[in-house]
Amino acid sequence: MQIFPAIDLRGGQVVRLYQGDYDRETVYGADPCAQARAFLDAGARYLHVVDLDGARDGTTANFDSIAAIARQGGLYIEVGGGVRTEERICRYLDLGVSRCILGTIAVKDFDFTARMARKYGERIAVGVDARDGYVAVNGWKELSREKGVDFCRRLRDAGVKTVIYTDISRDGAGQGTNLELYEELAQIEGLEITASGGVSSLEELRRLERMGVRAAILGRALYDGRLDLRTVIQEVGTC
Repeated sequence: MQIFPAIDLRGGQVVRLYQGDYDRETVYGADPCAQARAFLDAGARYLHVVDLDGARDGTTANFDSIAAIARQGGLYIEVGGGVRTEERICRYLDLGVSRCILGTIAVKDFDFTARMARKYGERIAVGVDARDGYVAVNGWKELSREKGVDFCRRLRDAGVKTVIYTDISRDGAGQGTNLELYEELAQIEGLEITASGGVSSLEELRRLERMGVRAAILGRALYDGRLDLRTVIQEVGTC
């Protein structure tokens, strides 16, 4: 299983939100590059970066921070948050980012998403964030009318290879992840699933791996010390 430690950026700082609530923020550091180096020193090969400002308002407020992380090298970096145009995809890929994550735009302009998936292949992933089973957009503030699992099947049919699925109710809550949901998602043939939101124990990671979930994103559990990244990579991490 691929292990992606997460860096969520807001105003240039490393933060975590509770269940996607921008008013319930915990700041974990003012130096994103130092945090990325710490993950690398612990054995990480992958890094998940989200521009929370971009996710909410479509800006590139944290572009310089992401560029600085990318310049350090050594990590396969995926970036999401406000990636809604091909121009922005190209800017990130030109930095050395390995994969761009489409979120809100995947719901609001599905044809664009399908075109980008065909053109850029595995360098495009889609982030599917769901609350009460339905896809949420615009920094998790709005709910669509489409169920998350159904949307994943539609993405697969359009040529998307990787979906990063977040159960918002579990994100940052420290209550464990939604294993039943990921078991259902892992059965979608031809789609690689990344689990995100609430993963907080080695046993959960082992169960996700047995289900066939390709990757997992770790956030608050690392920052709060409930999981040790080096141990996680030794136990369940793969190339």
